[in-house]
Amino acid sequence: MSKPKFYITTAIAYASRKPHIGNAYDIVLADWIARYKRLRGYDVRFLTGSDEHGQKIQREAEAAGISPQKYVDGIASQIKGVWDSLNVTYDRFIRTTDEDHEKAVQGIFKKLYDQGDIYKSEYEGKYCVECEAFFTNSQLVDGKCPDCGRDVHDAKEEAYFLKLSKYQDKLMEYYDQNPDFFQPASRKAEMVNNFLKPGLQDLCVSRSTFTWGVPVPFDEKHVTYVWLDALSNYITGCGYNPDGSDPLFDKYWPADLHVIGKDIVRFHTIYWPIELMALGLPLPKQVLGHPWLLFGEEKMSKSRGNVLYADDMVKRFGTDAVRYYMLAEIPFAQDGSITYDSFIERYNNDLANTLGNLVNRTIAMANKYFDGKVTKPAAATDAVDADLAACAAATVEKCTACMESYHNADAASTVMEFARRLNKYIDETAPWVLAKSEETKARLNDVLYNLLDGIRLLAILLKPFTPDTSASIFAQLQADEAALGDWDKLTFALADGYAVGEGKPLFARLDEKKILEEVAAERAAKAAAAAKPEGIAFLPEISIDEFAKIDLRVAKITACEPVKKAKKLLKLTLDDGSGKDRTVASGIAPWYKPEDLVGHNIVLVANLKPATLCGVESAGMILAADAGENDVQVLFVDNVKPGSKVR
Repeated sequence: MSKPKFYITTAIAYASRKPHIGNAYDIVLADWIARYKRLRGYDVRFLTGSDEHGQKIQREAEAAGISPQKYVDGIASQIKGVWDSLNVTYDRFIRTTDEDHEKAVQGIFKKLYDQGDIYKSEYEGKYCVECEAFFTNSQLVDGKCPDCGRDVHDAKEEAYFLKLSKYQDKLMEYYDQNPDFFQPASRKAEMVNNFLKPGLQDLCVSRSTFTWGVPVPFDEKHVTYVWLDALSNYITGCGYNPDGSDPLFDKYWPADLHVIGKDIVRFHTIYWPIELMALGLPLPKQVLGHPWLLFGEEKMSKSRGNVLYADDMVKRFGTDAVRYYMLAEIPFAQDGSITYDSFIERYNNDLANTLGNLVNRTIAMANKYFDGKVTKPAAATDAVDADLAACAAATVEKCTACMESYHNADAASTVMEFARRLNKYIDETAPWVLAKSEETKARLNDVLYNLLDGIRLLAILLKPFTPDTSASIFAQLQADEAALGDWDKLTFALADGYAVGEGKPLFARLDEKKILEEVAAERAAKAAAAAKPEGIAFLPEISIDEFAKIDLRVAKITACEPVKKAKKLLKLTLDDGSGKDRTVASGIAPWYKPEDLVGHNIVLVANLKPATLCGVESAGMILAADAGENDVQVLFVDNVKPGSKVR
């Protein structure tokens, strides 16, 4: 009999910068679910990847002085490195620059256009570069992007649109007929009340003001807009193409679960289902919009200086410790929090004291009292044994229910409660007292067997959380993991006996004071490196006579355009008050667009010897200032007449 399939995906990481530990929660949560499903015998396909197109990435690449493809190659490698450091078992890492994905996206765009679901028009509204999203004035919050809180700017351009409004009623019907579509269920009310009831606006699915994207196959001026491109990865990543799909697609689609952050629920429960409806494809069975992992009480942000990176945490604390913390700390429907203090506290309490100490002293007692060989009892001989067995059964039932409903923190708590119950069992039975008499040696064997088999159950329950730790426990038990280690073997007193190996500590207790001092020192060092030095290294002194040779004038920018084949240069046409136009080539393209400059007055070095830059004769230089990390600001003097001398 073939195994049931389970197709799970994560939101693909945006390839603008290295993901922080909050971004990594998606992938760890999905891996936890995928590992559990495999333990239950499912044929799992697990897709993740990177979203690599868009205006923001094009600007980042230009600022770095490299091609967008080279830029995203580097970031995608970093993303994969972080995911791999967390021991994630994905089947494919799709990139939206992959050839098969791009071809399929072009096919999707053309199919929807040919059948009338995509049409050409013009967009005018507010645009957030960070979120790659358009908004109406009514959707803004205090005039800013409702999703990220950043500034938006006016945008007007020709674009293609997907007819969302055509499918609105059909989508509402799907919601009603599939009550489990939203996880948590509360996400549904937000989508219905905030977007569907007010009426859906058709979705912009192309852009013509930048070039880094999948080209629209029949209109070379346009590239496919991020959401039609990025969301389609869930079907292209398992072989979909309108011109002929891979058998893999027929096997795994529809997806059983999309794992995403709560901030992009709208795109995955409105835009994505409507695209699928227009394509005539089944919709995903569930969308899990999980909460965030915050730094203390704040969302992680590089600008706030509160970013933690998962691979850095792994280097300090180990993969399983980081995985366990992330899964144990974030409730099903509420944001979680990470600080070094709370990480160390949970590590020491749960992993080192409760779990690690339990395994270490049980293995040590089995070796000390029975040379590692413990046999299975004939039957329960004490009420405390029966209570332990009942606790084990209740733990399995409760943990299974938590796993099936994706309540990761509750599942972790349930597992640790059973570990504490096993520790309590040691106190109740006092093996060291039983070892003092030959008359109680048989009872000691039974106690140690119950402890070892309870630890085996813990190892299975922990597999989705801490896979390496589970493997280490099985190795110390010298138990056959293939025979005794899947979810169906979560039955107490299943093994015939144990011949344990050498005990090895699972988690060494952390010195909180030492680690916090190390972290503080590292932060101070980074802050010092980022700060400007107190003594600025000025150029050599010049005399007043030498300075008087520099002719600084106010000039007005009357025209501006990019310099072909030069990513950093803009060609400025200036009115310097002389009555003749002056041309200057300036390397400010990474920070300014032509429309940002035209009409402004700037300060010009007017008597600089002309030079030819990328075919443009540049007669002078404009003044600009460093404005922080990787930022430049032109000095504007708009209230001063062109030609005025700067003294």
